[in-house]
Amino acid sequence: MPRKATGWGMFEGFARRTVTVGDHDIACVEGGSGPPVLLLHGYPQTMAMWARVAPILAARYRVVCADLRGYGASAKPRCLPDRSNYAFRAMAADQVGLMRALGHPSFHLVGHDRGGRTAHRLALDHADAVRTLTVMDIVPTHAMFMELDRHVAGAYWHWFFLAQPEPFPERLIGNDPDFFYETCLVGWGATTIADFDVEMLAAYRAAWRDPAMIHGSCSDYRAAAGIDLVHDAADIDRKVACPTLVAYGAGGVMARRYDIASKWRERCTDVTAASLPGGHFFVDQHPDKTAAVLLEFLAAHETST
Repeated sequence: MPRKATGWGMFEGFARRTVTVGDHDIACVEGGSGPPVLLLHGYPQTMAMWARVAPILAARYRVVCADLRGYGASAKPRCLPDRSNYAFRAMAADQVGLMRALGHPSFHLVGHDRGGRTAHRLALDHADAVRTLTVMDIVPTHAMFMELDRHVAGAYWHWFFLAQPEPFPERLIGNDPDFFYETCLVGWGATTIADFDVEMLAAYRAAWRDPAMIHGSCSDYRAAAGIDLVHDAADIDRKVACPTLVAYGAGGVMARRYDIASKWRERCTDVTAASLPGGHFFVDQHPDKTAAVLLEFLAAHETST
């Protein structure tokens, strides 16, 4: 059952909770009233990335922001040899269990980066739970690996570094986590560190300095390069049927290298595309604009509630 906690400096008016799902604890915040919306963060962040978006959405929706398995305050188990406990399928099951425990058997689903990949898998595995799907600044995982060119590989080098066998990446990152992760934020975000909210950045730093999160996030990428591709190949001809918003940063690598909307139309039947200013981390850079795009999309599909 959900357990309340205190001492959270962001998400004013939200309740912070830890929910046991199966054998793992999943951390979240919940606030607002209306149809439920689940927001999932990307790498190398935590639920704190939604701290300036969630309160805007909460005026019309019951908003839940959760930490993925391996990140933030959620469980960070040791990775199994077959990587199955860090597959997007396992992460998706965590979030479905979380939302059911909170009383939301179906909900609107929004994910950025790794959260978007988790959301895509959730929409495939638990279609009845997803009213609408929003994926942010990604192309499908299978396409990312199978249609890679030198430009994307050069920008998204971390996919291959993090997927190396443990403890190689963990030891290198752990030597100076702030330097490593902040290099990531700036390197493929079309941002500077000064573009990030001070309080949110402090939350990211506190999380990524934990060796267990370093291991968990590496395990996420190891699974993506292996078991997730097996799952994706098995479902390559299946399409997500619910209304889907594909949002991306106009100045990001994905927008420059892919026709993002076209890639998602191969995997979803009903796609709306939206371009926002900034790069990969446009949610951090432009929370008001991000919230406005989400509100417009969700309002257009309120009959789905």
